[in-house]
Amino acid sequence: MSEEYNELIRQRIEKVEKLRAMRINPYPVRYRRDSTAAEVVSKHRDDAPVSASLAGRIRSRRLMGKASFTHIEDMSGTIQLYFRQDVLGNDKYELFKLTDLGDIIGVSGKTFRTKTGEITIEVSDFVILAKCIRPLPVVKEKDGKVFDEFADRELRYRQRYVDLIVTPKTRKDFILRSKLINGIREFLTSKGFLEVETPMMQAIPGGAAARPFVTHHNALDIDLYLRIAPELYLKRLLVGGFEKVFELNRNFRNEGISTRHNPEFTMLELYEAYADYNVMMQLCEEMISSLAHKLLGSMVIDYQGEKIDFTPPWTRITYLDAIKKYTGIDFQTIPSDEEARRAAKEIGVKIEDDLTKWKVAEFVFEERVEKNFIQPTFVIDYPTELSPLAKSREDNPDFVERFEPYIAGREIGNAFSELNDPFDQRRRFEEQVRMREAGDDEAQMMDYDYLNALEYGMPPAGGMGIGVDRLVMLFINTASIKDTILFPLLRPETGEVHD
Repeated sequence: MSEEYNELIRQRIEKVEKLRAMRINPYPVRYRRDSTAAEVVSKHRDDAPVSASLAGRIRSRRLMGKASFTHIEDMSGTIQLYFRQDVLGNDKYELFKLTDLGDIIGVSGKTFRTKTGEITIEVSDFVILAKCIRPLPVVKEKDGKVFDEFADRELRYRQRYVDLIVTPKTRKDFILRSKLINGIREFLTSKGFLEVETPMMQAIPGGAAARPFVTHHNALDIDLYLRIAPELYLKRLLVGGFEKVFELNRNFRNEGISTRHNPEFTMLELYEAYADYNVMMQLCEEMISSLAHKLLGSMVIDYQGEKIDFTPPWTRITYLDAIKKYTGIDFQTIPSDEEARRAAKEIGVKIEDDLTKWKVAEFVFEERVEKNFIQPTFVIDYPTELSPLAKSREDNPDFVERFEPYIAGREIGNAFSELNDPFDQRRRFEEQVRMREAGDDEAQMMDYDYLNALEYGMPPAGGMGIGVDRLVMLFINTASIKDTILFPLLRPETGEVHD
């Protein structure tokens, strides 16, 4: 931190002390406002000025002797204020001089239009509501381009509160995220789905292939896991008689951090009795395309230099055909694990020497295939070995009725015709346990209570999960998932963690 910056902080602290000496609280308990900036601007008429009390953060100041102009900003926008010494009085005007950029103030006054046409409030009274001690980064705009001194991306993630103050696009993006989540809720409830909540802490983590976070419950003296997915609890609700359910909430997976992954993320998961993966595909494309049209005004969006067209129907391609199309490898005809490993290595995919054929296919798909799906595409019919919770195809039990939607080269979800045969599910769990014992720490554990639930009978059903953060990436046009999460997980800086 520069000496100049520290000096500015010192000067502002001195102003706080001066205010306290004047018996003025720089952080009062409350302030009653009756309007926002946008409301004042919309209500003003030149022949009918508006009287209002509002509050906001000081974003600009022009001191001009006995009169000064200031802009304040609230959630709705900005408005100009006009401070005059002969209106406020000497003491109040001197108090105004103790304000700084970034301070939050409350003002009362009446609107008028300046010679330049800007609607402005002539301030008759004001109060300091929160003194800003740390100077804000300077953001300048010229010819429609923003020049932002707060350009350190990691610092913007660490100090999101500052990023939100000084970067209009950041605020806009997170408002859009909120509208997207609300839009998902409205879409599903209009289809008859019921929103529910299931446990975040689970004795047995299930519903996905991922490593969980471990925590400990002191009173019960047992280890618990932060959930990797709500799937098995939501399907218990289908057993209980709920026919359409969804949950919008956090999942936790103990994995790496990248532009595509955050260990804590928001997931939509939904289940519909008497549906299948075909119904889920229709629901998926209808939901996303309608949200794009509603929130962005079009089903065709610009994303990282590409035109993405959400218009249904989306392309469908089988898992095996996709691999063959983009790598030339036909896993259907490969007879052994060894030959699968050899085929992968021949195209330069690095794999371990103990992987099974379909695990090899999974590596090949992730490294060489998925990046090609720029336009919305459903990849369908996955190997059974890779899909322990999905229903097998009736014409070929080696494959399941499963799809993953891909957009801009990125998987944004996962969906099945749900496995409801308790005998088949037990065999799948047992295979997962063998994989886990062989060293695969992402394989699923045996969940006897879930098997018990299935033995009461679960109707045929379709289920789907959508990664909300990855969907938001598309809607706000960013290549990093951190731009969609208000407070993404970061490695603590030195001195940031205390005992």
